[in-house]
Amino acid sequence: MKWTLYNLLFAIAYVAMMPKFLVRMARRGGYANRFADRFGRYPRDVLARLGDGRPRVWVHAVSVGEVAVAGQLMAELRRQRPGIAFVLSVTSSTGWAQAQRQVGPEDVLVYGPLDYPGCVRRAVRAIAPLAYVITETELWPNVIRQVAGRGAPTFLVNARISDHSAPGYRRLRCWFGPVLNLLTKIYAQSDLDARRLEDAGCDAGRIAVTGTMKFDVAHRAPGKEAELRDYLAAAGFAPDAPILLGGSTWPGEDAFLLAVYRKALAKNPRLRLVIVPRHFEKAGDVEVAIRTAGFPCLRKSRAPSPERQPQDAVLLADTTGELMGFYGLSQVVFVGKSLFEKGGQNMIEPCLCGCATVVGPHTENFRPVMSDLLAQQAVLQGADLPATEAHLLALLADPDAAAALGARAAAAVERRRGATPRIAAEILRAL
Repeated sequence: MKWTLYNLLFAIAYVAMMPKFLVRMARRGGYANRFADRFGRYPRDVLARLGDGRPRVWVHAVSVGEVAVAGQLMAELRRQRPGIAFVLSVTSSTGWAQAQRQVGPEDVLVYGPLDYPGCVRRAVRAIAPLAYVITETELWPNVIRQVAGRGAPTFLVNARISDHSAPGYRRLRCWFGPVLNLLTKIYAQSDLDARRLEDAGCDAGRIAVTGTMKFDVAHRAPGKEAELRDYLAAAGFAPDAPILLGGSTWPGEDAFLLAVYRKALAKNPRLRLVIVPRHFEKAGDVEVAIRTAGFPCLRKSRAPSPERQPQDAVLLADTTGELMGFYGLSQVVFVGKSLFEKGGQNMIEPCLCGCATVVGPHTENFRPVMSDLLAQQAVLQGADLPATEAHLLALLADPDAAAALGARAAAAVERRRGATPRIAAEILRAL
């Protein structure tokens, strides 16, 4: 009765959300690609590959951040057991673009099925997984129940329960507890996440606290750094000019950075600003904000071979796969979705690159990471907008302090690596 009610509510919710999906398709382009995958209906060539007799581990991720974790885990599993193959499923079109770089020639990339019995049955029957690995918090009851029912081991890796979600998991433990206890093992990011999983009804013996795998995911991109260095030089950015970078910014944060830039320019006219928005479809709004603030704007997607820009021009980097390269060239970084939106984007990446990294008050999605970095004085967090601005202006005015903060950040990331190999070894033992 419980799962009949769940399936009924899921169907109603999906129909209600269909207009939102259609709008996403229109805005993001590739979102409509392989839409039938979500109903467990795959193209013939995909079905042929899934039916080639090769056992595959099914790894599921949502979007870009989770796909990076999944890719790192897959690479480590391959290293420890050469020849292992995967089905990687994603939820978003941005996740798909990232996932295409993570799969090997023997792997299969699909969109994850809707958590409705018919869709899940078709997907599980086609994939016939050797094991099922979920990244972070994608708990779909029907998928877990059907995979576990086939006798395949199931794992939740890099598990976290956000501050926002924790009360709901606790209230609905009668639903989540039975699902969590079907999992072979859960690898939690922190003791707090482990306690919240127990509060949601999970047996403590199924949970291991390993730390976050995201410390293993970040890698510098020297080739991209060299490519972008040449691009900046062609645009008139002096090689020794300090760069303030806004990484994965959300609406409102661009105006905040432009105000900081204006104040910092008064003391250091050589400073340059680069903004990398989280959603490129909103780059037009960012360009308007830059020009409204009175600065020339170089939009990278429209200037692959740039001309020399005015001294105070702002680079709007609305191109895919270049954020790590920009981090490697920047001195001071503000990490987005931390000022007005709740959650925060990945602050590990700029820290790894030795950037002096500043975040706003909202970093709930990276709670264990922030605890580690703050304890090691490796990042600065503003309690509100004025405090965040003060941190940025102080670092831009004191290059030695910025360099020292960046050095502590890089060392802190290196000390926290290693969760992924341990988790991979345990998964292989279970297989």
